[in-house]
Amino acid sequence: SSLVSLNAAASFLTPGLVSLPPLCRTIHVAIVCAGYNASRDVVTLVKSVLFHRKNPLHFHFITDSIAQKILSALFHTWMVPAVRVAFYDADELKSEVSWIPNKHYSGIYGLMKLVLTKTLPSDLQKVIVLDTDITFATDIAELWAVFHKFKGQQVLGLVENQSDWYLGNLWKNHRPWPALGRGFNTGVILLLLDRLRKLRWEQMWRLTAERELMGMLSTSLADQDIFNAVIKQNPFLVHQLPCFWNVQLSDHTRSEKCYKDVSDLKVIHWNSPKKLRVKNKHVEFFRNLYLTFLEYDGNLLRRELFGCPSEADHNSENLQKTLMELDEDDPCYEFRRERFTVHRTHLYFLHYEYEPSSDGTDVTLVAQLSMDRLQMLEAICKHWEGPISLALYLSDAEAQQFLRYAQGSEVLMSRGNVGYHIVYKEGQFYPVNLLRNVAMRQVHTPYMFLSDIDFLPMYGLYEYLRKSVVQLDMANTKKALVVPAFETLRYRLSFPKSKAELLSQLDMGTLFTFRYHVWTKGHAPTNFAKWRTATMPYRVQWEPDFEPYVMVRRDSPEYDRRFVGFGWNKVAHIMELDAQEYDFVVLPNAYMIHMPHAPSFDITKFRSNKQYRVCLKTLKEEFQQNMSRRFGFAALKYMTDQQRRN
Repeated sequence: SSLVSLNAAASFLTPGLVSLPPLCRTIHVAIVCAGYNASRDVVTLVKSVLFHRKNPLHFHFITDSIAQKILSALFHTWMVPAVRVAFYDADELKSEVSWIPNKHYSGIYGLMKLVLTKTLPSDLQKVIVLDTDITFATDIAELWAVFHKFKGQQVLGLVENQSDWYLGNLWKNHRPWPALGRGFNTGVILLLLDRLRKLRWEQMWRLTAERELMGMLSTSLADQDIFNAVIKQNPFLVHQLPCFWNVQLSDHTRSEKCYKDVSDLKVIHWNSPKKLRVKNKHVEFFRNLYLTFLEYDGNLLRRELFGCPSEADHNSENLQKTLMELDEDDPCYEFRRERFTVHRTHLYFLHYEYEPSSDGTDVTLVAQLSMDRLQMLEAICKHWEGPISLALYLSDAEAQQFLRYAQGSEVLMSRGNVGYHIVYKEGQFYPVNLLRNVAMRQVHTPYMFLSDIDFLPMYGLYEYLRKSVVQLDMANTKKALVVPAFETLRYRLSFPKSKAELLSQLDMGTLFTFRYHVWTKGHAPTNFAKWRTATMPYRVQWEPDFEPYVMVRRDSPEYDRRFVGFGWNKVAHIMELDAQEYDFVVLPNAYMIHMPHAPSFDITKFRSNKQYRVCLKTLKEEFQQNMSRRFGFAALKYMTDQQRRN
């Protein structure tokens, strides 16, 4: 039934052809957004605004450093035409409001709408201010048009509060701040900034807050209490908006009295701590509207505005130029195009908390995965207690499934030191090396262990690698520490707790050296025969097709993006490390084990599609020519190896 209603909500959302607002005017929207969860929530609001809009938009985000990092990366990779984004440092504004005691769950950030006249550019005349828990069901230009209805000294557009909070009758001894009647809700505000500045808004709200705090001691609803106290004294400041511009789904809500039919709704405000579990006879419709945007493919919002010329965007123009230079008749065109595809990226999708140790030996495990490998996450977390940086290749709907999975997992929720970075799906290939690079760029430790999601590191590998950093003077030398790779074909493996136990399982045939039966060359240079008896780290030489799993310094080269899907993605990286004169050193007491799983879509494509294999060979040759240009004589061995095999 929810699918039927979801479709109903989706059909309700289909944008119709409405006459364009005048002159393609830019609409300005301000949002206070701090922390990991708020920056995730605000994306749903942004999608709902983008879906209906026909005007250029300028978002003004008042953020902490976390939300700024996440949102600037997201918008940079989203590349939506006719959208500009500006950031304002909330930390610089804290002193403006930190003197106000506040009991609201939004904390100090819940007071920052009060200082927008000071924060936003002095030449910005008007702005729509929104909470992050808002969903639009119409074009935001309709709300912008309401500014024309302001009369006299009206400077604030607000919707009446739809609960009884300010009437003070919710429980015995309930003392709300002063308000005009039911008061007003500040989840949606129209601000005439230029007029507010002339009225000396800054002084007005400060004096009011100081006076009221003498009796009230603190705010309960953050900025809303202070806005209402100012309005109580100066009712002429408010232009009351029709209630459909902020249908509030808080506890004790009267929102149902606000509209006759759900098609009247324009803005839905999930302002209850219960969010989607609120009581309202149309809550199913609201929830489906919200879920539609939550899971809506954000790539579809990259469409150009009809009839509005987009501002020149150099990133976008350069990308178009590069793509135009590719030959569409080239049988490997799709492979080449993938290298330049900009994938929308949401860094730190979940809360992240980690300070690298001060001893300079800390190491982060780096891996990438898609939805079908999600079940490996808990096991890896149990085997590796150090920080982890993961790039997940998901659709918008899968990202929400992942969120539910993670929030339902005690193992994952108990870990603050795992960075989950969503790279949204686009194109025909799994962009394996792009994913690795995304995860690598979010490493905050001096070293990184470049792994794959289907490998379990031995227990204690994290500490062993940290000791090896010191023992092998990693800080002052160019080394790649090789962790020997093994595999099992058994889904239920008694994981070896020591090297001795691993050797015994190897002799019994429970374990094998990795890919020994299909791709021996990949790990042969590790020299497993020597490893069996080694007690000291030993150097090995690069050989063709060598692709070990290694720990390197954070400043090591990235992976080459031309390799997508299956084949040569790690080989090329190891070749580059060799060309840059890294020493490969095998660790005598380290190991990792590949766990069995169904073959990936890309390996199946590689095996069944001759053109795929032909293109991979072409890309390999081009990579090697590129290496010889970059590294000259030293790279000759890669070319001769290729010629020998041809």
